[in-house]
Amino acid sequence: MTSSTGRIMFRSTVFALSTLSLTCLAQETPDSWYEDGRNVVERNLAYRNLASSNAIAKNVILFVGDGMGVSTVTAARILAGQLEGNPGEENELFFETFPNVALSKTYNTDAQVPDSAGTMSAMVTGIKTDRGVISVNQNVSRGDCNSTQGNHTQTFLEHAELKGLSTGVVSTARLTHATPAANYAHTMERNYEDDRDAETLRVVGDCADIARQLIEFVDNFPGSNGIEVAMGGGRRSFIPRVEGADPENNRQGERLDGRNLTDEWLNTLSNSAYVWNKEQFDAIDVSSVDHLLGLFNASNMQYSHDTASDQGGEPSLSEMTEKAIELLSKNEDGFFLNVEAGRIDHAHHALNPYRALTDTIELANAVQTAAEMVDLEETLIIVTADHSHVFTIAGYPKRGNPILGKVVGLDSAGEPRTEPSLAADGKPYTTLGYANGRGHYELPDRNTADAIYTMPISDERRNDLSEVDTTHEGFHSEALVPLGDETHAGEDVAIYAIGPGADLIRGVMEQNVIFHVMMEASQLESR
Repeated sequence: MTSSTGRIMFRSTVFALSTLSLTCLAQETPDSWYEDGRNVVERNLAYRNLASSNAIAKNVILFVGDGMGVSTVTAARILAGQLEGNPGEENELFFETFPNVALSKTYNTDAQVPDSAGTMSAMVTGIKTDRGVISVNQNVSRGDCNSTQGNHTQTFLEHAELKGLSTGVVSTARLTHATPAANYAHTMERNYEDDRDAETLRVVGDCADIARQLIEFVDNFPGSNGIEVAMGGGRRSFIPRVEGADPENNRQGERLDGRNLTDEWLNTLSNSAYVWNKEQFDAIDVSSVDHLLGLFNASNMQYSHDTASDQGGEPSLSEMTEKAIELLSKNEDGFFLNVEAGRIDHAHHALNPYRALTDTIELANAVQTAAEMVDLEETLIIVTADHSHVFTIAGYPKRGNPILGKVVGLDSAGEPRTEPSLAADGKPYTTLGYANGRGHYELPDRNTADAIYTMPISDERRNDLSEVDTTHEGFHSEALVPLGDETHAGEDVAIYAIGPGADLIRGVMEQNVIFHVMMEASQLESR
């Protein structure tokens, strides 16, 4: 089978899938359910043929939805379908069609419910570790620089660089945030993003901050020519703490050492470019650029819903994925790319399901962008999450009920009702909810998931949502246990895979096994 044939087969499969969805929308019958079920088997047989050879994965792409638990995938799938005018439950996100699916156990070595530092470190180093530390083993003491010596764990990106592959990291969070940083940095404290953060450490020592480690990567790995693509937010950690250092808002950066790391990127790496807005991003000609740094916000990038309102302009996750693959594909030896939808997690922490779900939908779009650009006979694509959230879907809503709406159920005869169901307190409730978080608050004044809460907790058990539009993008859900911040959850998350080595994704797996699958599929050690 040629590469072009592989692409044609994949695209024909996608077309068949869309036809299946249209059939369901037109009329669901016992016969159509039976036929559609058989169509899925035919699709999976095509995938089996596509992966029948023992091919080596020339390229590896790891997509991480930060905080994208199974309930988030389910709700995003329904919302995506409803945004297209369908009931939604029958919909599939693009990566849900991948032929191999497994479950990942996400606990850290010291924590039943994990954080992103320990979980991403497991995925990219093959070794589980403590919460709050990045790509070092569990023998370190958090916040103590002196404890890290001899405890660094080599990452998949570092293996790839040393074998001559091109590498890239893309995130909608800060590039110095835990998940993207685990690819290139080794630190005893995930919050040590720039040197100003040193004051929070117990023992600073001579450990470099995370932003420095990205820029100094080539110095730390002789034989490597440096990371080829690094795009996301977090500009503040790369520029000095002087007024006007930030080109977008004329504010200061965070660095106390006076260094401008964006200049150092340009001065250190050949054929390099630095961009901070959408106009500059669009103007990049990848044929003449070998190293691209993009820092599109002082802190995290905007949520997908809010991208268009960004002051300087930001590319979408799909656009960054496309640009990264175009640049990395210039290397005939192959590439490794990690793409993170980092703000799914942040929206959940803020109890804002709309933005968590629309960012998940954008992740699915980015996965489709990647799959259509590469040859799936030589590219392993893995889509997973680092951890879940305490996010639930419940209440017996009728089929097609707005997933962001209040529960409207069925009557005793099985007929759809028109009015919301009422809880024991006589008030309506939403399908989506959280086990903990900032308590029971009314809508904030500002329509962003980062809105400051100014309303006190209600004297009653719950607020009355009767007149509240819970489908509004600014709605913040109710929570059972009032905490200062909604927390992660500890249940397993899903792993989806396609391409060479995808068959190794099966069963219930420890999270660190993902690294070993990527190593085996790419045969990096024997290259």
